[in-house]
Amino acid sequence: MAGPVRRHGRDASRAGAGIATAALRSSLTQPFVPWLAACERRLAESVAGHVPGVSVPAQETLAAGGKRVRPLLLFCAAPRSREAGDDLVCAATAVELVHMATLVHDDLIDGAALRRGRPTVAQERGSEVAIRVGDFLFARAFAELTRAGRPAAVQALAAAALDLSQGEMDQQRAAHDLQLAEEAYLARVRRKTASLFSVACRLGALVGGAGVETQERVAAYGEAVGVAFQIFDDILDIGGAPAATGKARGTDLRGGTVTLPVIRALRIEPGLARDVHAAGCGAAGPDEVEALCARLATHPGMVSARETALGFVASARVALDGPLDGIDPEPLLEIADGVVDRYG
Repeated sequence: MAGPVRRHGRDASRAGAGIATAALRSSLTQPFVPWLAACERRLAESVAGHVPGVSVPAQETLAAGGKRVRPLLLFCAAPRSREAGDDLVCAATAVELVHMATLVHDDLIDGAALRRGRPTVAQERGSEVAIRVGDFLFARAFAELTRAGRPAAVQALAAAALDLSQGEMDQQRAAHDLQLAEEAYLARVRRKTASLFSVACRLGALVGGAGVETQERVAAYGEAVGVAFQIFDDILDIGGAPAATGKARGTDLRGGTVTLPVIRALRIEPGLARDVHAAGCGAAGPDEVEALCARLATHPGMVSARETALGFVASARVALDGPLDGIDPEPLLEIADGVVDRYG
């Protein structure tokens, strides 16, 4: 059985460090560095050479960087006997392009001004361009995945993309709902974030030639890691420093997005509802929102949310128990640990 979450002696102060970057410092994941480099080249090729109105902003989005967690998950979920062939690289590229597309669209919907410390496409070029760029990235994703020659892979990514869109609609419908149930929050997170983690792992196993049972198990691992990742991201939105997260603190609060730390804090201290509502509807000024973030950052609700995230990491570890058709579970466990280290 899986044991407790391991830390591998990493410095927990790197709360905002990229998971993939931190994980690749380990000897367990060093073999995947060339694979990620091949994916990075493929990403650049995929968005270049098209209509400049969408291609240039897409290239700028790519140049802004990213953790590349999803491609790393895909490569780690392939059997050890596999080389980083064109089919796996194209699958990893497709998953990352879908992720990039959702970020462009999400920033537009959320009214976000910054992403990874840079102006968002919507902020810099307007909403119409952001819509077109996001659609372009989605189209390029499926064009890449068809190169892998696996219809089942296309079907799996299409299902994940549908989940992503439904998760975004869930979030919009639940905006400003301070009575939001935890079950509804978790269902949204599974669709909006965890579905892409899950399909990345599934595609690594599927394209790599692993059996159906193994595909299901690594997909379950990916979903659990994705839920934990989002909960920690929601924690960072309140307690993280902008220099580390690349975005203003309290972005979710300002946008009326109710997250698990807030749900737990409101359960413990219902009187916070007035300040949370004021932050979400624009009635609170920047200093007031900052003060609310500082208060929530040390609230027992934050501690409770973190424990829930750790529980999902533990579930991810359990999913990898037993033989996995030649997939080495250790790099995947390393990534799960990196999700924990992201918060510290």
